[in-house]
Amino acid sequence: MKNQISLLMCEPRFYDVEYAINPWMEGNIGRVDHRASKEQWNRLRAIVAPLAKVDVIEPVSGLPDMTFAANGGLIYEEVFVPARYRFPQRQPEAPHFAQWFRERRYRIAELGGEVTFEGEGDALVQPGRPLLWGGYGHRTSLAAYRGLAEIFDVEIVPLRLIDERFYHLDTCLCPLPEDRLLYYPGAFDAESLEIIRRRIPAGQRFEVGATDALNFACNALVLDRAFIANFISNELGNRLASWGYEATVCPLSQFMLSGGSAKCLVLHLNHPAVPAEALIARQASTICEREVWAEGHLLDRGLANRMLDCAKESGCDFAIGEFQVAQSHEQLSSIRFRIIAPSQERLKHVLERLLKIGAKLSQGETDARLEPVKNDGVAPQDFYGTTIYPTEVRIRGQWTHVAGQRMDAVIVVRELSVGPEARCTLIRNLKAGERVVCSVEGIRIHTHHETQQHEPFGFMTAPVSSERRVEAAIEDLAWEMRRARERMERIVVVAGPVVIHTGGGPHLARLIRLGYVQALLGGNAIAVHDIEQAFFGTSLGVDLRRGGPAHGGHQHHLRAINSIRASGGIAAAVRQGILRQGVMYECIVGNVPFCLAGSIRDDGPLPETQMNLIAAHEEYAHIIRGASMVLMLASTLHSIGAGNMTPAGVRLVCVDINPSVAVKLADRGSTESWSIVTDVGLFLRLLADQLEEEY
Repeated sequence: MKNQISLLMCEPRFYDVEYAINPWMEGNIGRVDHRASKEQWNRLRAIVAPLAKVDVIEPVSGLPDMTFAANGGLIYEEVFVPARYRFPQRQPEAPHFAQWFRERRYRIAELGGEVTFEGEGDALVQPGRPLLWGGYGHRTSLAAYRGLAEIFDVEIVPLRLIDERFYHLDTCLCPLPEDRLLYYPGAFDAESLEIIRRRIPAGQRFEVGATDALNFACNALVLDRAFIANFISNELGNRLASWGYEATVCPLSQFMLSGGSAKCLVLHLNHPAVPAEALIARQASTICEREVWAEGHLLDRGLANRMLDCAKESGCDFAIGEFQVAQSHEQLSSIRFRIIAPSQERLKHVLERLLKIGAKLSQGETDARLEPVKNDGVAPQDFYGTTIYPTEVRIRGQWTHVAGQRMDAVIVVRELSVGPEARCTLIRNLKAGERVVCSVEGIRIHTHHETQQHEPFGFMTAPVSSERRVEAAIEDLAWEMRRARERMERIVVVAGPVVIHTGGGPHLARLIRLGYVQALLGGNAIAVHDIEQAFFGTSLGVDLRRGGPAHGGHQHHLRAINSIRASGGIAAAVRQGILRQGVMYECIVGNVPFCLAGSIRDDGPLPETQMNLIAAHEEYAHIIRGASMVLMLASTLHSIGAGNMTPAGVRLVCVDINPSVAVKLADRGSTESWSIVTDVGLFLRLLADQLEEEY
């Protein structure tokens, strides 16, 4: 016989919006209809009553959010961990919940340290599994899950929340029995989405849309086969029905004013039993930590803030252990702090970033880890990418200066008669058998005081250019392109990497898929950053969804190149299922020819990049021959080069935020050139939408 489901609720006797601690509360202070809120709460309790045993904790005057019982703590196997609320407005709630459980003889386990923890709002049990999904980033600190891992014998899977509207995990993720899951992708960073998709098979997870998410469909109460939520779209309802759930809509608009809904109002007092085989198969949690320290002018040059910000931006937490402030300008300050990371991989990335701005590893000095190169031109997967700063590596207990210092290289260590030699080497020049420095152990970087006064290094940090309305020009162009396709004429696209940087990559891929592109011309960069976006969701390290740098993102383009080189090329990566989306993917699967003309700037390069410029010039001319239109997208060098190869009579369409490119093309004497001065990402989205409507 199954254990009866037990729940805890708190009557909204004193519920109101009296302050704003999340985006939902803003503008809603004093707007709660108290009679309506009590009616909605009573309706939820009436729905739940036949399905579970419901206990009620007495509300407390002056604590308007206490009705959101899920945030009061976490129960697992008769152990209660009280909340450690982030905001002072809610902190007085915790003792009342702890006292309620203490009176009923639950074991109370307090979290230690300066952590924040908001109970079942962020810590969600996967029913029937020894697994806890742990949301962090807004309310609960990552360090709290280190404590929970010690209290409960479960695996904890951290998920980073990046949208402030989804400030608790239960607002955007709903675990279901039988290893199923509902979630809203827009609430999570790329790494967390990859974890979800790797953990839960495609057929057992469902990505809810924005309408469901913004109406808190994921903030649902799941009781056996009953699914109770404030809102359920037809699409979500159909999926739930196919999984055997009976969905019930229980409007909770009054509680949405505070950013809460069905799940927020209920705390689970027990959870489904875990099968013995699941206990045996559980994995260790991936949360890890490392201590670092730094010394220097940490305050007047902002180094301490930069280091701590670096940890947060990388999806990690920090805990300061020691901070000694200099008493005069001549003295140096020092700081020692722990980095808490959701995984070893993310810890490595944040440590790399910290080392590059002057931090040092605390836990003793170890030799650098050396891994052999297996194939020419392919680095080991965990290679260390160099900076512009002087670097040393520790070999057999001795620090060795790295020669040929440059950025975006790897460090090769060779044994000479006079001792070890360390030298920066480009990935493409690696030879099988050479030993490459991997990870961050045994690396020491010497930053200069002059450079430390400036902002940290980052790609694409300049302001974005303003956008202009170009709908009329795009409508005309779309008409021309439809006519060209109907006449089976060839349209050639010349594209620069700005296409990817501005978010136009998916829309150019759509044009190829719809049959409006018969050839693609560009450089190594357009392909590299398209593949980087396909692999990591970034372009030059910038998260294209959020518009900010991703942790370790400045090396994503190198890792993308390395993966393609390891696969044997772009086409081989598509055949092997490694590359599954993007502009280059669509070219391969659609048999659209392309030429990537290399230059002195190219990293890697990709195997398909033509580094013989004379051969690339000839291939460009061959591909352009017979085209009726050449669409030139945000590339000065390749656009002008292609333009000089294009005969009269071919329509040239130049799209660039910089009008000088269009002027240079017009100056070549072509009367068929047509310029659209705008942001290329906006242009491609509007053009693809126009053409897709008529497809």
